Amino acid sequence: MTYLPLILVALVAIEHIYILILEMYLWTTPRAMRVFGVSKEDAQTSKTLAANLGLYNGFVAAGLIWGVVHPNGLIGEQVQIFFLAFVLIAAVYGGLTVKKSILAVQGIPALLAMLSVIFI
Repeated sequence: MTYLPLILVALVAIEHIYILILEMYLWTTPRAMRVFGVSKEDAQTSKTLAANLGLYNGFVAAGLIWGVVHPNGLIGEQVQIFFLAFVLIAAVYGGLTVKKSILAVQGIPALLAMLSVIFI
């Protein structure tokens, strides 16, 4: 049994917990405004929207964690692939419509995790 897929999936989950924190709780801080490229005015007016986005990132993280800790390994892998597919789709869409770096920052870790789950 190899732990690499579990570690990579857990890292993607941790990344999405970090995004949740930035979007739900730190949206108007200089760090979050820099990460997401929003002005102070835009951050203030979009706080509620950002919190909603953060909540969705939390759901993705919860699903990934569920897949990692599921007692049935086969079901756990299927859950991981399911939620990693969400991350990949969102990364491609975000990379095409919002900021190209989203594809690298969220897409590459999710792709590596998914490939490791499928092939290792």
